[in-house]
This record gives sequence, C-alpha cells and structure tokens, in this order.
Amino acid sequence: VSSETFEEAIQSIVLSNARVDLEHMSNEEYHFDNESFLKGKNLITAGLACVKANIRQQNFYTARKILGQIFHTLQDFYTHSNWIELGYKTPFSNLIQPSILIKNVAAKGEPTCSDCAKGTCPTNILESILQRKKLTSGYYDLNPWASKPKGKCSHGGLSDFTSDDIPRGGINKDTYSSDHGTLHEIAAQIATTATMELLQDIRNAAGDDEFLWLMGIYRPFVLCFVIDTTSSMSDSIEEAKRRFISIIDTKRGTPSEPSAYILVPFNDPGYGPVTRTKDPEVFKKKINALSARGGGDEPEMCLSALQLALTSAPPSSEIYVFTDASAKDSYLKSTIIALIESTKSVVSFLLTASLSWRRQRSSSDAALLYQDLAQTSGGQAVRVSKVHGRMSEASAIISSSAAMVTLFQSVSDPGKTEEIFSFYVDPSVSNLTLYITGSFLNFKLQSPAGLSQTSSVIEGPLGRVHAVGNLYTVYLENQTGLWEINVTSSRPCTIKVTGQSVIGFLYSFVQLFQGPHPGLALIEGRPQVGKNATLLVSVTGSESLRVTEVSLVSASGSRVQRGSVTPLDRNDRREYLVSVPSVPAGQFSVLLIGVDNTSSTPFQRQSNTHFTSTSIEVKAQANTILEPGKDFIIPFTVATNGMGETYTINARDDKGF
Repeated sequence: VSSETFEEAIQSIVLSNARVDLEHMSNEEYHFDNESFLKGKNLITAGLACVKANIRQQNFYTARKILGQIFHTLQDFYTHSNWIELGYKTPFSNLIQPSILIKNVAAKGEPTCSDCAKGTCPTNILESILQRKKLTSGYYDLNPWASKPKGKCSHGGLSDFTSDDIPRGGINKDTYSSDHGTLHEIAAQIATTATMELLQDIRNAAGDDEFLWLMGIYRPFVLCFVIDTTSSMSDSIEEAKRRFISIIDTKRGTPSEPSAYILVPFNDPGYGPVTRTKDPEVFKKKINALSARGGGDEPEMCLSALQLALTSAPPSSEIYVFTDASAKDSYLKSTIIALIESTKSVVSFLLTASLSWRRQRSSSDAALLYQDLAQTSGGQAVRVSKVHGRMSEASAIISSSAAMVTLFQSVSDPGKTEEIFSFYVDPSVSNLTLYITGSFLNFKLQSPAGLSQTSSVIEGPLGRVHAVGNLYTVYLENQTGLWEINVTSSRPCTIKVTGQSVIGFLYSFVQLFQGPHPGLALIEGRPQVGKNATLLVSVTGSESLRVTEVSLVSASGSRVQRGSVTPLDRNDRREYLVSVPSVPAGQFSVLLIGVDNTSSTPFQRQSNTHFTSTSIEVKAQANTILEPGKDFIIPFTVATNGMGETYTINARDDKGF
C-alpha cells in the first residue's frame, strides 16, 4: 500500500515546526531565549497534554500541528542553552515532565558570559557557571536599540543586536558557523534523542494503534458514509445496508480492509451523531440499526451532516453521501467547499430521483449544488432511479482499494460538442478505471497500442463498460503509454481516470521566509489571485521518478499556469519547490508530469481537489484559551486587492456553536 499518509503526516509536523520561526521569532519562550526556562517548559508540557488530548479525540491533524510546534521549542533548548557546554550527553528529561521543576538556573542579575570581541568564542561562558552546572541561555533581540541584562550571554549572529553589547559574542549552536558551532553536531544529536523520547512518551500514553494513526501509518482507505434517513429513503436504505455490509465482509482480512469506518445519518431537523470506529462489527450494527422515518417537506440537513463527516474523517478521505432530497442548509456551501479544500477529501453523491424532487421548481438548483461540491472535490454526482438494484449498481463507485490515485480529471465544456482528452499511464498502475458522468453523450477510447472502442461496445478490446443512471464506468485494460478519450456531448460532463498505485504525490501551498532561520511555512488559506505562489511537491512511493512539470489546470483540463520546478537537496530529490508566476482566477487543480529514470516512461498524476483562488485574505490569531462560559476574543484582519466591499464573517465549530 501507499506510504503517502505517513509522508503527509511527517510533512505536516515538519512545516509546523518551521512555522514557529515565522510566527514567533521574537517570542522568547518558543526558543528558550533570555533564560526563559519556566515559560519554555510550560509551552512544551501544555502542548504535550494538548497533543495527547487530541489523539484521544482522534483529531490527528491538530495533534500533528501542535507536535511540530513543541518539537521546535524542545529542540531549541539544546542549541540555545548551555546544556551541551555543561557536559551533558543525554536529554534533559525534566522538560517533558510537568510535575518536575527546573532547578539550578542562573539567577537574575548573575553574570554568565565573558566578553568576546572576535566573534567566535567557544569558551565565553563563565567558569563559575560551568563548575556549578548553572543553566543559562543567550539573550536575543531584533531591535537595533535593544540591550540585555548586565553580564548575560547573547544568542549571537547577525540578526541578534544584543551580541554587540558587552559581554559580546553569542552561545547558539544552530549551525556549524554559529558562535558555538563546534558543538552543533552533538547538540543536534541530543535534540534528536530528546525528540524520540517525547514521541515515546506520547506512544506510552496513546497506545500503539493511536500512535501509528498519529504518524499516518495506517491503511489509507477509510469508509465514510453520510446517509439520508427520511421516510422517502426507505427502499434505498435497505439497499445501501446490503451494499455496505458486502463491502465490509468482502474486504475483511485483506490488504484493502478499511482502517476505520465513519457513519453520519441525517434527517430533518436533526443530523448525526457521528459513529467512528475501527471495529467492523460495531459498524455493521450501526448500519443495521438505520431506519427511515420522518421528513415530508423534502429538503433535509444534508450539508450539516457532510460538515460533520469532513471534520471527523482523516484528511484525503473518500466520503459518500446518499440522499433523494435537496439541501435545506444550502447556505453551508461555502463552508463545505472550504473544508474540502483544506482536507483534500473526495465527496461523491449517490442521488435517487424522487417524485417530490422532480416536482420542486428548484430541483435543478439542488442537483447543481451537489454537482458543484462533487466537482470541487474530484468526486462524482450520480443520479439513478429508485428502481430496485439501481442504488446498489451506482454504489460501485465506492472505492474499496487502498493506494488509489487520480491520473486525469476534467469537466467538458458545454459549448463544445466534441472534445479530445489524453493522459499517460505508467507501469505501476493497476485497476485502471474511467468514470464519465453526464447525459446524452458518446465517447471513444484509443489505447497506446492504437486500438479503439466506443461507448456502445459493452465488452471490447479496451475494457468493459457499465452504465447506470448518468454514470458510465469503464474498467480499462492496463496498457502503458498515452491514452485518448474523444467525448461527444451537448451538455456538461465530467471525466475522471483512476488507478491503483503506490506512487503518488503530495502538494502544499507554502511561503518562503527569510531571517536567522529561513524556511518554508504552510499557507492555511486560499492562494491570492494574480499573485505568485510557491508549492512544495513530494513524490511518494518511488526513488526513480523525476518531476519535469507541475502546472495549475483549469476545471476543463487546460493548463492555465505552468510552474518553475526546482529540486530540493533532501530526500533523494523527491521534493520540489514549484514557483507559479500568477495564480489564476476561478477553480484549478494541480497536475504533475514526470519520467521514470529507469525505464524513461512518462508519468502523470493529478490532484482530486479543485482550489478556488481569492482576492480576499483573512488572518485570525487567537491569543487566549477557549473556555466554556468565558468570552473568546479573536483578533483578525481582512485585506483585499484594493476593492471596497462589505463582508460578513461567520464562524461555527464542530459542536454546532
């Protein structure tokens, strides 16, 4: 199976670690600067408790972000304090023990360093401090007019203006060229050991299974169902039960067995609760307990239930929504799209047509809402009749295999009656499958070997065609090389090609920052339209692939911006920085093209998620702890590209507040 979830978890922790230098460069406690040992330790122990609490709630995404932050502070202790100069060869375990105090810290006003006029002085810590094993750390300030307490050590470096005050010089070991750079190697080694010690503490508290989930080491296939339980869904629910239980039983004990199961029912006016379990028997009981009841006024709380699923499932999950009604809570559309973009989850809708829906004047709006959400996420919106067995046939789109990748996806232009699409298939791909959703269409396939097959041929040389409702599924023969799809339709339709492969890719919008410790930080929000952007791209599952192109692709499949690809010097050149000169307006996905250096075979992957650029930037920074019954103040700024507009900002959490 794919290593993608593991590498994604590690990347999340690493980027969160680096972001501390961007957001908290001047906050002494985050770096153990200015002898802030008590505040630094409190950051670590409070953060550690928060990580463990989030693991208990299975909020692994949040746990990883907090873990990266406390790693930064923990690791800085060994490069910013004099722990190494005191002769210690093992970590200071008291830093992760909340009940143990840090003792023997140099007193306020107690001199700790001698003057160093030549820049690099590996012995400028006072002998009296070393002999009595007193802890100290360097003072640091970005302000040119800054001063430090008399006799105290400086952090050192060009950006630290306290290092010009007597005693001059610094004691940091951040790099080999730092003031105490000769100790950089041993500081890094002990910081690594301390990091492993903290991870072991988390593992002891969480248990092996939850620890593996934290690290992204689990089968990436998670079954997540959102299902309408109103009376009109009675027959469909019984069919869905049989299909769900069949998937669970068929995959049990195989490499494709789901690692977790999530169920969110909805009705009107209620939705939920969320069932989240790793036990297939528990899930089967919950499925069997579903029953149809209530409803009657047709629109239901579909998007509220989908929001619960998106906040409960791991990132990059596949979520399946079953309903025959429009959404009463369509005002949540923007929230759902934002969650899809941030989690990169795929949402597919299985919609059964009902008389009440067909009578609704807004039925086209309801169908369009579900189609828009499916398209944004790279999923399908399948409409079938309530004829017995149709729901079961349509549910064949439910992915029941791990390591599924997307090779190509596009939305055809309704203004064109004929379009030709092409994509590459590499030797690692198996279970090659084509999905086309639309009405009144024909298509023709051409393989790399030059063979062709039309949509009217059910069993042909290139694959087997299965049609139900508005969905055509083609189970393709595995042929390596360039494929073509010729689609003829007067109406919009979607095309998606998937396969099973251990080779995938990760991508994140990041910002480069400079300063004493330059690095990359994850951009949480949407990219700004018309501005340049940087992506961090990682190929997973192969050491021999070389990326030659990364482009932003419109929903119609055309390249709207091609990025400049620069390999990074780490991880055997499997990581790349991609500079995009201008973020396009509207929706786009990420397309990766490369070549296998061993076989010179072309390679292609495309992201499921379509991102929407924005001309608005909202930055929020919570500076207090959220406590029940107390006011919670969140400072924020809104910036636009010079447009005078009025905006409304609403916030809602996963408890419905």
